[in-house]
Amino acid sequence: MPVGRETQLVVCRKGQGLGLGGGIAQRGTFAKAIKNDVINIAMSPGYRHVPKPVCEITTELRDKGIDVGEIILNAGDGTPADAPSGGGHGVAFGLEPREIEMIGRHKLALLNHGNVKQHFIYKVRFVLTRINIPTIVLCQCPVDYEDFESIGISTRYREGKTQGKVVEIVSGIVRHESVPQDKLNEIVSKVKKCLREIEEGKFAAAM
Repeated sequence: MPVGRETQLVVCRKGQGLGLGGGIAQRGTFAKAIKNDVINIAMSPGYRHVPKPVCEITTELRDKGIDVGEIILNAGDGTPADAPSGGGHGVAFGLEPREIEMIGRHKLALLNHGNVKQHFIYKVRFVLTRINIPTIVLCQCPVDYEDFESIGISTRYREGKTQGKVVEIVSGIVRHESVPQDKLNEIVSKVKKCLREIEEGKFAAAM
């Protein structure tokens, strides 16, 4: 007998966790939601990218009745080969074909990044060149739409060279740390707003 709650599917591990961050979710993990509404995208686990805030955000959104899947990228370290740093930390950021296909099934994407703006804006460009859905960028350092537009990324305010577009930004999310409730509230509010706009056809050109 229903008691006013909706079932949420929460499966966050590909296998036994290894190393820092691996106890939460391993690289290559995909936790599917009941509906393909929102996909929360984390970089690969490691010293620079710990999925803890990502899983907290997914849990909060699910608690508010939003269907959210979560994917931990297999090659989420470093920066794209076309970034000024030329790949950064000895590895090149990338997306596997199956990851592109999984992400592309959803209406809205959340991209989780860190505190080095000149690294992650190029990651965003790499992803949105290949993923044709509206995206909310979640990060630690302050960033604005002009930072993305300056390297050709489409936003809600300006068409650029990417298929997908940045439609909202939430900064102040610190890696390795729990997400403050005010930031969780901001994320929930912006996700709901974007889903409404998608239903109204506001971002139809990007879908």
